[in-house]
Amino acid sequence: ASLFFVRLADAIIAAWRHAKRRPRRIYNAAMVASMTAFGRGGGELVAWEIKSVNHRYLELGFRLPEPLRDLEPTLREMTMKRLARGKVDATLRLGDDAAPPSRVNGEGLRSLAEAVAELRRQVPDATVDALEALRWPGVLTVDEQALADWRETALAGYGAALEDLLAQRRREGASIRDVLDTKLGEILAFSSMLRNLAVANAPRLRARLHAKVRDLPLRVDAGRLEQEAALLAQRTDITEELDRLDVHVGAACDCVAGDAPCGRRLDFLTQELGREANTIAAKTPLPQAAALAVKLKTAVEQLREQAQNVE
Repeated sequence: ASLFFVRLADAIIAAWRHAKRRPRRIYNAAMVASMTAFGRGGGELVAWEIKSVNHRYLELGFRLPEPLRDLEPTLREMTMKRLARGKVDATLRLGDDAAPPSRVNGEGLRSLAEAVAELRRQVPDATVDALEALRWPGVLTVDEQALADWRETALAGYGAALEDLLAQRRREGASIRDVLDTKLGEILAFSSMLRNLAVANAPRLRARLHAKVRDLPLRVDAGRLEQEAALLAQRTDITEELDRLDVHVGAACDCVAGDAPCGRRLDFLTQELGREANTIAAKTPLPQAAALAVKLKTAVEQLREQAQNVE
């Protein structure tokens, strides 16, 4: 037992340390954001394009020129602080007049010249193109100061593109939130109407059962008939499902009004709403209630479709 608790403590400590290493997220308060958007940033030297689409988790992809590939960890950290979900693709393009910040390495050039001289001693007609010589490994080296300036410019441009992306996600998210509020209101309205019908469900079922028995050429014990009516009312009672439905709607409203990404929780809640709606539709015997149950299922499905776009 003591070994079990020791291992449990080690696992808790390891999880806590892992959580501390994760980048701190910075989200915008009270805002539903879409996962679909496009952002641009940069200038004449560098130009960024970022696009994001729906995804269950946060998946990042970067296309960078060779001299700036080491920026990817920093770019990932910047993105993870601002986004929670979505498939994000970011592309950095260099300007038409931009060239990698580099200079000629004298030592590398001398080594190449010696190799060329040896080649010409053995093959007198051999020729060497100057541009081809510059492509030889070690001839050109990166100017670290100029490259540092490029990195700073690239990071600033990415920050601007990321802000542009976030602004578009928020604008589309505002429209999605209006739809979510409308659908949640419809679900509550259908739930209220179904609850009113459920109050009269048992007496109506009892009356229908008695009417059918009267048409039969049989004598049925009155006590047994009342038992059957009670069992039928119990099997078709949707009060518990409506109670759970209202609880899930309340949780979804709180989720939408919150200050953190709510897409995953909304997805879970819409699944639960769908289960309750299906159960209600299956248990409802009265035609009027059945029609309302179909409308309820439609509203829940429309809510689910919109929730899949939420970060």
